[in-house]
Amino acid sequence: MDWQELTELTRGQPFVVERVRLAGSGVAIEGQFEPPQLAQLSVDDQVFVASFVRAHGSIKEMERIFGVSYPTIKSRLNRIAEQLDFVDTDPAPTGADVVDRLRRGELSVQEALAELERSR
Repeated sequence: MDWQELTELTRGQPFVVERVRLAGSGVAIEGQFEPPQLAQLSVDDQVFVASFVRAHGSIKEMERIFGVSYPTIKSRLNRIAEQLDFVDTDPAPTGADVVDRLRRGELSVQEALAELERSR
């Protein structure tokens, strides 16, 4: 079974993967794993996102591929974006990170205090 079939079967309902087998070694891992958010999108939305990436984010190219208008593409992107959590690519440092940097002399006491205050 591939992801498209699984997505069709689940019809947008949340699901949990309980067993994963590593193809190269045959090792199986059991537990409860939530699939990645992109895998939880409908097949149509997965195709749309893949097309958007292949088009290098060009809405003009997406208009051409799907034969729809700019507002339609933007609306669909917004709808899909609402289904995905924001990933913070620059998270605030943890207290332990700040203390480690202070110990290594990378920060002054004042700078460490300021970073700790910002991360609250």
